[in-house]
Amino acid sequence: MGRRRHINQSRLRCLIPVVSAISGALLFLFALLSFLAPSPVDNDHLHHAIRRVSFNNGVNDIGVPVFRVPTSGGRLDRDLWSSKVSNFYYGCSNASNKFAKAEAITHPNRYLLIATSGGLNQQRTGITDGVVAARILNATLVVPKLDQKSFWKDASNFSEIFDVDWFISSLSKDVKIVKQLPRRGGKTWIPYTMRVPRKCSDRCYQNRVLPNLLKKHAVQLNKFDYRLANKLETDLQKLRCRVNYHALKFTDPIREMGEKLVHRMRLRSKHYVALHLRFEPDMLAFSGCYYGGGEKERKELGAIRRRWKTLHISNPDKGRRQGRCPLTPEEVGLMLRALGYGKSVHLYVASGEVYGGEETLAPLKALFPNFYSKDTIASKQELEPFSAFSSRMAALDFIVCDESDVFVTNNNGNMAKILAGRRRYFKHKPTIRPNAKKLYRLFLGRENMTWEAFASRVRSTQRGFMGEPKEVRPGRGEFHENPSSCICEDSEAKAKMDSGPRKLGRGNSVTKKDVGEAIDDQNDDVNEPDWFDPDDEENQSEPLGKGPYNETILDYDAFTSEEPELEELLSD
Repeated sequence: MGRRRHINQSRLRCLIPVVSAISGALLFLFALLSFLAPSPVDNDHLHHAIRRVSFNNGVNDIGVPVFRVPTSGGRLDRDLWSSKVSNFYYGCSNASNKFAKAEAITHPNRYLLIATSGGLNQQRTGITDGVVAARILNATLVVPKLDQKSFWKDASNFSEIFDVDWFISSLSKDVKIVKQLPRRGGKTWIPYTMRVPRKCSDRCYQNRVLPNLLKKHAVQLNKFDYRLANKLETDLQKLRCRVNYHALKFTDPIREMGEKLVHRMRLRSKHYVALHLRFEPDMLAFSGCYYGGGEKERKELGAIRRRWKTLHISNPDKGRRQGRCPLTPEEVGLMLRALGYGKSVHLYVASGEVYGGEETLAPLKALFPNFYSKDTIASKQELEPFSAFSSRMAALDFIVCDESDVFVTNNNGNMAKILAGRRRYFKHKPTIRPNAKKLYRLFLGRENMTWEAFASRVRSTQRGFMGEPKEVRPGRGEFHENPSSCICEDSEAKAKMDSGPRKLGRGNSVTKKDVGEAIDDQNDDVNEPDWFDPDDEENQSEPLGKGPYNETILDYDAFTSEEPELEELLSD
């Protein structure tokens, strides 16, 4: 008996290390599995905080609201992909009977040349307004020169981006256009160069440019972007629309590749959202905005900011509070989810280098895992003919964004404005522009409210920023963003709009009260980000001034004339 007990004790002593080893291995395996397990982002809900929180009717166990983002967009009483009201509006840009033909009003020996500035969309505004300027001056327009020396470093000329023959022929009744300035006496004709102020009216052109045109016969207007007044007579406004929406057509290679990208998005889903995401380091540095990245962010953006010796911006949080800064990728994702776009939505993203890279994009990709760009749906070989040319690559994004069911932007830059206007002209396709000033307050306090409360307030805040008809009063904002002179309403729409009560989100109509509130927000100068919008009067006695909130106001030309790198920030 004693011998057996001794044997059992010996076996037990031998088993103890084995059991301990197995237990340790199991604990290590459990810890490893816990570490590798999907985060809350991959489950049914996303959590704003890193730690998991309990959820019980919107509050945790101690009564504090829980912010937990659902994977679905929820059930809304509006169509996410179209507006019923928009069916009763259409683009109308035909000239009136009073608008004389080009051959009747064009004076011989009067040539106007245009040298545009910036990237693709900023140049597009210059081309459009250049045609109208030639019409005002009764001059022959020479096909505009594209900016090849700015930060974009794109050597493309007009005919390599736009169909030049179509451009000339489609406008032949409005303005006489030639491909190049004719030779004079067998020699190259050097035009007289000058610049006109921002928002130059038709009288301004007649007073400033016409005398030189009569004397020199050939005048080139340099740095030509946003050089034409917003308000012109109706026929000139309609000419703007004929240029921008009909005469400016991309070349066949660009259009064909763009259509391939659109087709591939359609193969993946019936509907898709396109996002123009401006969040490049240079742009953020110039804006002076701060996004909570601590000392690392301040040092990195500060180092970039020091490239501009004349740029002095204090209190970087002020821009965010005033809605002058672009939304972060995460904030765009939260806004879209609150507006009803669920996790299954397919998202095409047009962007440059994103500050913070994949770490910055991660929250947006978690919210919308069906995340695409031209680089993910096209091969390097397909993009090779375009990849060395920033404007041609931007043109591909332009096509995919324009053809999207919903277009959304995190900024109010040139591409956002051009596409907003274009989509209004072509049946008011949904175009979401963030009401950044009010959204910032919501993003800042979102941890203190439930998702339901947050989403409801986002939907309320975005009234008037969804691309619906009559969101902006005629004549307000940039004409390229709000081409109201070129949008008509038919009698059926008039009868429909005038019958019965209307509420935003129900029947996709907008009440006068809703529109009025939206207009107040849109026309609030504080809500317009001026740090990359060149549409400012340049007739200032000093290059730097103080705005209504004592912030630094930057004169665009004071920088671009000396520091051409700013073209990137002020362009697309």
